[in-house]
Amino acid sequence: MTSAETGKLALGAVCVLAAASAPFFSDGYWLSIATTAMMYIALSTSWALFSGPTHLIALSTGAFFGIGGYLVGSGMSDYDQGFWTMALIAPLVATVLALLIGLATLRLKGVYFVIFTLGLSEMIRNLVSWVQNNFLGSRGLYVLTDFTEAHIYWMLLTVAAVVFFSGWWVNRSRLGFALRIIGNDEEVARHVGINTAWSKVILFMTTGFFAALVGAIVAPRYSYIEPNVVFSPQLSFLVVIMALLGGVHRLWGPLLGVIPFTLIWEAITISFPASTTLFLGLTFLLIVYLIPNGFVGAFETVTGRIRK
Repeated sequence: MTSAETGKLALGAVCVLAAASAPFFSDGYWLSIATTAMMYIALSTSWALFSGPTHLIALSTGAFFGIGGYLVGSGMSDYDQGFWTMALIAPLVATVLALLIGLATLRLKGVYFVIFTLGLSEMIRNLVSWVQNNFLGSRGLYVLTDFTEAHIYWMLLTVAAVVFFSGWWVNRSRLGFALRIIGNDEEVARHVGINTAWSKVILFMTTGFFAALVGAIVAPRYSYIEPNVVFSPQLSFLVVIMALLGGVHRLWGPLLGVIPFTLIWEAITISFPASTTLFLGLTFLLIVYLIPNGFVGAFETVTGRIRK
């Protein structure tokens, strides 16, 4: 490990410690905003671990997030299991599902993969709703714990820190090198002996694991869970937009998109609740046409021109 890498890890540790102090300086409202932002930081960064190097837009985050939240609710309400037991089981279930999905679909490219992952999320949401309504009754699930907003924030911060460390490790590993080659030219990657399918599957499983873990941790915030709440297709689009807004070719890029967008999204949902879908569509168009590489890409372009 070089001195530069050691410095980056030390800086990251300082940032985590600074973020951990937020509940001591925030009231109820701003702590709630910080918790929501931390949730999206973990989700967007883990999404970028897969979609950044592969250039595949996965809209399956809502499905894995919902699996985490729903399994926690189901285990605690129907089977009298503890929160920690279900919070351990849920990500493992999502990882197995991600493995099966990855093996079946990651040979798809472009818009076909996007459509499939969106359809997958909707299929899981409707399947869970159908099972609950026809076999479990139409009632929702209660997730009652002693956790405060600060506890949930610290758990999400821990997950986000693990995601960042995982991304740092992957970037330095042979897997990260393989993924960068795949992102540049998958055919070249195959010709040099890289197992492109398994490389993508491993990262897709990682994304599914972290999304389900975040969903499990956030479940106590809802207290009362229904499939249409935790299996939200809107969440998948929000994660993609936040990550693209910050920039996915740098590990810390999604962070720059999550923080401002969370504040703007909060203002939009309060002031114009009927226009949130329109806002998402306009935001996506602006990103594509004005800052296709996100804030990080725009900053690097500007600084590059200044140096010249």
